[in-house]
This record gives sequence, structure tokens and C-alpha cells, in this order.
Amino acid sequence: MTRPARPAAGTRLAGRASRRPGGRTPSGHRTAGVALALAASLSNQGGASAGAVAMTSLGAPGVVAVRQVVAALALNAVAHPAWRSVDRRTWLLVVALAAVMGTMNLTLFAAIDRIGLGLAVTLEFLGPLAVAVGSSRRAVDVLAALLAALGVLVLVRPGPSSDVAGIALALVAAAMWAGYILLNRALGPRLPGLGGATAATTVLALTWSLPVLVVTLLAGPPWQAVALAVVCGLLSSAVPYAADLSALRLLPASLFSTLASANPVWAFAAGALVLHQEVTSHEVVGALLVAAANAAAAVRWRRRRALQRAAPPPPRRCRPAESEPVR
Repeated sequence: MTRPARPAAGTRLAGRASRRPGGRTPSGHRTAGVALALAASLSNQGGASAGAVAMTSLGAPGVVAVRQVVAALALNAVAHPAWRSVDRRTWLLVVALAAVMGTMNLTLFAAIDRIGLGLAVTLEFLGPLAVAVGSSRRAVDVLAALLAALGVLVLVRPGPSSDVAGIALALVAAAMWAGYILLNRALGPRLPGLGGATAATTVLALTWSLPVLVVTLLAGPPWQAVALAVVCGLLSSAVPYAADLSALRLLPASLFSTLASANPVWAFAAGALVLHQEVTSHEVVGALLVAAANAAAAVRWRRRRALQRAAPPPPRRCRPAESEPVR
């Protein structure tokens, strides 16, 4: 469930490569893009399911260590950051992003172990929702936030039997995901494309994942558990990255964001079918409310970003061209 390899829906790839002159996406391309986006979601939750099974033998740190090493290898195969040109400020951002990524994955898998895959993933999706709503003052975004809050109340049903620690871990993962988005945005001009994610994933793998992986393997875990953790890394990073990248070339960013917001639904399905976790009716209703709120906020945010990029620049007054930010 980590996010290092997933390109943001607002990147320049979104919906540009296959548009007709009139701005519409051909129906065949749209169908293929929808299929790819859904496949990425299913792969992500399938990987999380494999990691949850492996946790019984490896623990959350062991699973996260294996999948982060796999993610680093996958990213370095397609992206090569210009390490020599990284300055001190950029290094600080890279280290911060690595710390956020590690904390995000550890808390998420720890939450999955306590409260189940569906509930943990749904609560984690509050992170990107908070970023989308926090950057807007529109009434529709406030309504999306209220809808999400209602969904969480229905989903969690606070009471004496609630696993407060598990819910808190999932909310920490959500906060880390929001931080991941903001740090990636800050790193974008400094390390374009996948440079920032690749650099942070590599730093995390070298400084934390590899040592933890060595300790985990020295304990002699079953090879099946290690294999499942590798599958977790492949299905949660390499496969979604490739599928998302292709989908973004075929779909408008708003539709891609809507499809990505269905992840909590797939998480509950994977939890029930693969992990045999019990799913109640109130959890399904709550997950649908959070997914709907996330989709609404994401679509509005992507459209607003697209309009800002399409708007003509304001008149300049003695501003040199060199002051333009790197896009």
C-alpha cells in the first residue's frame, strides 16, 4: 500500500497522449484506461493482502522492509536521479520523504493487523482527501469533508469495543500520506518526474529496509512468507506504477481520480475473499461514503489545477524569464 511508484493524477501525462483534437478521449482508449486503472487498484489491494498474510511470520517491519527493497529496485530500473546535482535543501526533502514513506507503510500494516484491510485502507484515504479539501474554500469541498466524516463515523462506529490503537495507526498512515503528497509537490521542481520518489525510496531502502531485512532473514522465516512479501512489493508498487502510467495516458485526470477512489471498496473485497475477514454492512456503507467524498474532492481539485495551468499568464512587469519556476 505504499505510494512510491504511483504517478500523481495531476501530472502532465494525464489525459494528453490520446486526446482527439476536440479534447475528447476515444472510447476505445477510455475503456482500456478504465480497465488499467481498476487493475492497478486491484493489484494494490492484492499486494496488501499478500503482505497481511506474510505478517504472521515476518511481522509488519519485515514485510515493509522486503516490499521497500522491491520498490527501490523497480523504481531504479526506470528512473535515475541526478545524485551529483542534489543540493542540501533537496537532500533534506528527500530524507523527510523517506521518513514519511517508512512511517506510512509501517503504521498502515500495523493497522491492517489490528483492524483489518478494508477499514485501515479506508481511513488511510482520509490523507489525500484532507489535502484536496484543505487547498480549497469551495462549498462542495466542505460538503465532501462532511460526507467523509459521516462515512468514518458509520465505518468505525465508536464504542467500548473499538480498537482505538488500530484506528489511531490508520489515521497516522493517513497523515503520512498527506505529507507524502505535499513533500512530493515540493520535490517536483528539484527532482522532476519519478526522481523524488526514486531518491526517497532508495534512501529508505539503504538506511532502514536492508538492515531490517537482514535481521528478518537471519531469524529463519519460512520462505513462503518471504515470497509473499516480495509479491506484496511487486503488486503494490511495480504493477500499479506501470498500469497507472498507462491509464493516465488514456484517461482524463478527473476520471482517473474517481477510479482511484474506489480503492477502499477493493480493500474490503480483498479482506473478505483473500484474508477471510468479516465485513459488516455498516463498514460497506461507510467505505462507500468515504470513497464518494474522496472522488468528489479529487475531481474538483484536478479540474481546478487543470484550469490554473490552462489560464493565460498575467501581464509581466520587468520579470526576467529566468524567474519562471521549473515545471
